[in-house]
Parts: sequence; C-alpha cells; structure tokens
Amino acid sequence: MKYYLIVGEASGDLHASRLMASLRQYDPAAEFRFFGGDLMSAVGGERVRHYKDLAYMGFVPVLLHLRTIFRNMKWCKEDIVAWRPDVVILVDYPGFNLDIARYVHKHTQIPLYYYISPKIWAWKEWRVKAIRRDIKELFSILPFEVPFYQKHQYPIHYVGNPTAEEVMQFRRDYSESREAFLARHALSEKPIIALLAGSRKQEIKDNLPAMIEAARHFEDYQMVVAGAPSISRAYYNKVLGKQQVAIVDNETYALLTHSVAALVTSGTATLETCLLGVPQVVCYKTPLPRFIAFCRRHVLKVKYISLVNLIADEEVVTELVADTFSAENIARCLADIMPGETGRQRMLDGYRRVHDLLGDSNAPENAARIMTDLLRRGKQ
Repeated sequence: MKYYLIVGEASGDLHASRLMASLRQYDPAAEFRFFGGDLMSAVGGERVRHYKDLAYMGFVPVLLHLRTIFRNMKWCKEDIVAWRPDVVILVDYPGFNLDIARYVHKHTQIPLYYYISPKIWAWKEWRVKAIRRDIKELFSILPFEVPFYQKHQYPIHYVGNPTAEEVMQFRRDYSESREAFLARHALSEKPIIALLAGSRKQEIKDNLPAMIEAARHFEDYQMVVAGAPSISRAYYNKVLGKQQVAIVDNETYALLTHSVAALVTSGTATLETCLLGVPQVVCYKTPLPRFIAFCRRHVLKVKYISLVNLIADEEVVTELVADTFSAENIARCLADIMPGETGRQRMLDGYRRVHDLLGDSNAPENAARIMTDLLRRGKQ
C-alpha cells in the first residue's frame, strides 16, 4: 500500500520514522512519500519536502513566511491528489495538517489517519468538529486524551506512548560510561546541568539566555546545551554570542543520562527528561507575559503545560511560564532539585507515577498493526 506522511518538526520526524519501520513489518510492500526529515528518509521512500521548510513558530515568523507556508500547503495538496495514496498519515503539527485534512477529505476519497493527536484539549477545543469531520481514525499517545474524545462522541485508539518506548529502548542499549562521554565531547569533570531550550529557533532565542543566566549560579556544575537536530551550530553561536557554553548535538538522551538536573522548554523533552529520571525545571518564555498568564487562568482548558504534569494530573515538575519566567525564578527552583535537596526525591517519586500511567506498550507497532488491518478491511 501507499502511505503519504506529513510531519512538521524534529519530534515528528522521529515518531514517524519509527511508525514507518513498523508499517513495513506489517506491509513489506509499503511505499512511502512524505514531508519529513532525515530519520524518515533513512527508513526509505521519497521525501518531497524537509520539515525545516515548514517549522515556523510565533506570530512574526509565521507572518514573514506566509507566502512559503501557503506555497507548501498548495503543493502538498496537489502532490497528494497526484500520487493517490491509500492513506494520508498526519503527525501532530495541527496548523498545517488540519488544513491539509480539510482539503483531502473534501476533494478525495483518501482516508486520513492522525498519529499523535493535536493538543486541542489545551485550547481550540472547537477543532474537534474538524477532526470528527475530516479524520477517519485518530491514534493517541496520551492516556488522558481518551476520555476527552469520548466526551465528544469520537472514539480513538490509545496505542501507548512512543517516547516511553524510545527511552526504554535507549536505556537498554546505551552503555557509554560518564568518563567516555565527557572525554568524547571535551567536557570537564563537573556534574552537568543540561539545557534543553527547544527544537525551534524562536524557542531557543527566547529561552536559552535565561537558562544560562540561571545555571551560572551553580559554579560547581557545568552547563551543556542539547543541540536540536534541525538547528545549526551557527545559530546557537549567534544566540550565545561571546558566552562559552558547551553544546552536544543530536544526543539529548545521552546528555540527560549523564546529567544531574535539567532546564527544559515545554514539549516532548519534558517527558523524555522525566522518563530518563533527571529532575527538571520547565521554563517557557512568552511574549506579553501578563496577558498569557491571564489566558492560562481563564482561557486554557488545562492546568498545566508540561506533559509530565498533564499525565500525572498534578504538579510533579515546576512550570515557569509567562509572568513566572525569569532567570531568578529558574535558579531558585533549580536549587530545590539538586542532589541532597528535598524537592529532588519528591520529583523522582512523581516520575515513577507518570511511567506507570503511560505503560510499556510499543506505540508505533500497535499503531501500524491497527492501521494496516483497517486499510485491508477497507479494501475488502
């Protein structure tokens, strides 16, 4: 069968690549065509656009690149119709993907599957109408999404959490000693505070400077930036300026394994940090912080922004967002989770509850099995 996949960022590239590998197990003749990244290309098929061409975040960057975004949308729609896949699989990235879904549903009979549900439960809950109209099957990786969609009379598949499975596999396979890791990256012997400032340029520009300022309070530790796969070293150097801060590219799991604490921008990285057992402070700078804080209290449908807290349905990790985001607050909260401090064990206990809630299912394998079964039954 022919599978057309669309992702818009690094995490989507990872999850989609593992889904593609699993689809090939259940459908050895699978053909892939996709908007994606290097990991998807390594599985096979034809990449027609790199996700870097899509990943614009924030009002101003999106406004400046509207022509490119609309051109990519138009091209994607035409390419799907021309290739005539058996299914279009959308991976997260709702702003782009839901527009594609609306077009494909309206103009073709091609079924649309959504792998990794858009986070409409946080806000824009009205989008559930478009999902019910356009998306034939939705595959969720967060257990609390099941009752949310049940409330809207839209049954979905909870397939397990791919991040949990990916971390578990990494922990099984990774054996590099701390000494070898430090030597390979020319790092000092000091304990590491990992800085995970996001996977997009705007996130890094907004969050990394305050993270560095906060980490400088801990002179007995070294800070190390987790370099995102889609961001060049030149961009990091531009943000850092004259500051000398070590960067480890494309090895976030290994870096976290050898870290004692982390400062993390909200997203999948908060869950990865949790599952790797590294205490963290969640830091997310926003424009108009007081306005955003008001919206969090009165507009957003959820109490938290980090996946760790959302899954646990309680505050396991501290979230410094909008009006609470500052280098001083980050440093204060970081001090509470360092070795020997009371907040550290409390957070690690919360991490264990999150892991129990996610379970140990292999999400891409479960999703691939269900997808191929549904598609074959649909052809009968």
